[in-house]
Amino acid sequence: MKLSDFDFHLPEDLIAVRPAVPRSSARLLVAEGANLHDQRVTDLVSWLRPGDRLVLNDTKVIPARLSGTRTRMTGQGPAVAQIEVTLLEPQSNGTWAGLVKPLRKWQLGETVVFSDDLSAELVNVSEGQAELSFNLSGDDFDTALAACGAMPLPPYIATKRAADAQDKDDYQTVWARNAGAVAAPTASLHFDAPLLDALRARGVEMSFVTLHVGAGTFLPVKVDDISDHKMHAEWGSVSAEAAAEIRATKAAGHRVIPVGTTALRLIETAGREGTLSAWEGDTDIFITPGFKFQVADGLMTNFHLPKSTLMMLVSALMGADEIRRIYDHAISEKYRFFSYGDASLLLPTGA
Repeated sequence: MKLSDFDFHLPEDLIAVRPAVPRSSARLLVAEGANLHDQRVTDLVSWLRPGDRLVLNDTKVIPARLSGTRTRMTGQGPAVAQIEVTLLEPQSNGTWAGLVKPLRKWQLGETVVFSDDLSAELVNVSEGQAELSFNLSGDDFDTALAACGAMPLPPYIATKRAADAQDKDDYQTVWARNAGAVAAPTASLHFDAPLLDALRARGVEMSFVTLHVGAGTFLPVKVDDISDHKMHAEWGSVSAEAAAEIRATKAAGHRVIPVGTTALRLIETAGREGTLSAWEGDTDIFITPGFKFQVADGLMTNFHLPKSTLMMLVSALMGADEIRRIYDHAISEKYRFFSYGDASLLLPTGA
């Protein structure tokens, strides 16, 4: 298939820059086979059945955006440059991979100071990506990063406004616990404590998995033939307990519905041999039309960017023509798009 098959026109004013308040008051477009229903996220309680199981990603977004200064002594005195860093992922040797702007102003061996407590030395550059050695590690690093870092908002929000203190709550799920993501599993941002309580009272079960969402989730697809696209890899884990819970739900004839494309990609990675088992490692699974789903019976997700790998994923689940119809409806009804936008519940025919 061609990249143009997943394109659509989105009016700029439908891109959300702040979430709904409260979280669960966001709109929810339910696609049940060929039927479309305009709902609210709180209506999930009516659409999910007792015994259904939601699969939730418990990754925790780190405040990965850092702003600091590099000072270099010259014949005219100290020369100071402003340096912006977006952390990507920790390395096995204790350093961090990151994106630096402007990279040309930071030389190997130089130190950038981000706060009174936190600084980093540039130790390597490879293919435009920096390797940074921080002066702190462990809990001390986490504390200093929390104090001076900002949430790594997606580019389509960051170009409209800067991250602020409110984003440290808004861009984090209420169940986040395993730090390591530099982007939120955004469908999960719609859940709050009252909604979780109502779902449990309904008899809906929940399992937690971990996939650390990387900055690669925002990388554009640059090939015309999507079969030539190389997916970025992200680390994930499905525990033996979660795998057993999901298998039991399937065996009992109930539905397994991941919340977010990250949770879906992870359980389909762990279940690609036909049986879901405990799994841990890097996944670069690329789900496009024609993919045979082994685990997921539906999906709750936000509305995605044109020509993105996530548009390809939802097209694989619902069918490309059906997704175009769903998105046409969402645009005509002025649903809010992307990370802070509204949600959809995608239930293929027979789910």
